[in-house]
Amino acid sequence: MKVTLIMAITVDGKIGKDPDHFPDWTGKEDKRLFKTITQKAGVVIMGSKTFDTIGSPLPGRKNIVLTRRRDRLSKWPNLVFTEQSPKEILNGLQKDGFSDVVLAGGAGINMLFARANLIDEIIVTIAPKIFGAGISLFEGEIDLALALEDVKKLGKDLILARYSVIKDSDQRLG
Repeated sequence: MKVTLIMAITVDGKIGKDPDHFPDWTGKEDKRLFKTITQKAGVVIMGSKTFDTIGSPLPGRKNIVLTRRRDRLSKWPNLVFTEQSPKEILNGLQKDGFSDVVLAGGAGINMLFARANLIDEIIVTIAPKIFGAGISLFEGEIDLALALEDVKKLGKDLILARYSVIKDSDQRLG
């Protein structure tokens, strides 16, 4: 099971000003890229704050929302609320026939998957913005080794960077 974390960040590494900050600052090219990658994977995993900011499930894909609230029930067929661990979620998805998943944040959910050593690839779109303060890509301290796989200009002002996560068993050095 390949797990790809895909996020838009500012030049100073923020994914938002606060938990309620709607991601309308990233640009249409980033939105198209996100849609293409998530629809190809067929499933997107996010936290409840991210889902609440979006407001409804993303069409054309299975949406899995991690939450601690046991009272959350889905009224959509493509939306699942769960308290399962990242590993349990991935095992269930693999049994359902998925081979790729997209992790779409926020910072706390990104950290859960990173600490469990489950992220294989990180794709960031760097937007020409600086917030100065806000939410980072990960919540808390983390030490991930990455290998740059590709970097290119996306649209007029965005930079797209694709990294593979170097796992402990990888022999690859930066």
